[in-house]
Amino acid sequence: MKIGIVGAGRAGQGLGLAFHQAGHEVRLHGRHPSDVPAPLAASHTFGGDAPWAGEVDVILLAVQDRAIRRAADQLAATGRFDGRQVVLHLSGIDDEGPLQSLHELVAGLGTMHPLQSIPDPDSAPDRLRGALAAITGNEKAVAVARALADSVGLLPVVIDVRIKAKYHAAAVIASNFTVVLAAVAEQLLLDCGFERATARTGLARLMEGTLQNVVAVGAHDALTGPVMRGDKETVRRNLEALTPEVAQLYRSLAESALRLKQREPDGR
Repeated sequence: MKIGIVGAGRAGQGLGLAFHQAGHEVRLHGRHPSDVPAPLAASHTFGGDAPWAGEVDVILLAVQDRAIRRAADQLAATGRFDGRQVVLHLSGIDDEGPLQSLHELVAGLGTMHPLQSIPDPDSAPDRLRGALAAITGNEKAVAVARALADSVGLLPVVIDVRIKAKYHAAAVIASNFTVVLAAVAEQLLLDCGFERATARTGLARLMEGTLQNVVAVGAHDALTGPVMRGDKETVRRNLEALTPEVAQLYRSLAESALRLKQREPDGR
């Protein structure tokens, strides 16, 4: 499949590498000149409009959410389409609305959101394998998005566009807020006199083990600690050792842990 990617940031480059390794022909277009991985360098264009817009089978808009509509409008203004292309954006929260200027020009509009972080392009092919890909769109867009996802080892899941905000909230909580919790815990260990590298490594191993337990037995049965044991004295002593800000976070999470404890293992 011939794939054009608008947006040469980490996501665009990372997906481009993954698709290239899967045997697709990839074109990459950015706003400015930039260093891109060698397999993408020969097809990398920048500035103005994507010159290959009418030559590819599918276009992925790998731009920030607020720039999707502008990127779609710029593509529509080129008039380089022959009605067979599919255009997808990667936003986890937006529907196909920002793509509507392309509605009469292409065969399909949709979204494909890989549920994975891409810290650097080179790691993307490995990171994407086994990750979920949430897909929305018309029949043609869904079929193409499924094929793209399958080709790089993503697990495609077609979702109702009306629940994308809740879906995206789940991604934020699982990914972004995990980082916040790790940072809070790291600072507590630093306050205890740990070296940063030691604190970071120790917490990473703990969190990795916890996630493995969640995968193996589910969140309810993976829950451990004083809330699960009903150890109010330990909770009290924990709270006394914390600053008011961190204590507030601890209380909120402890209340959520208590509700999880009281819920049936497979309850909702």
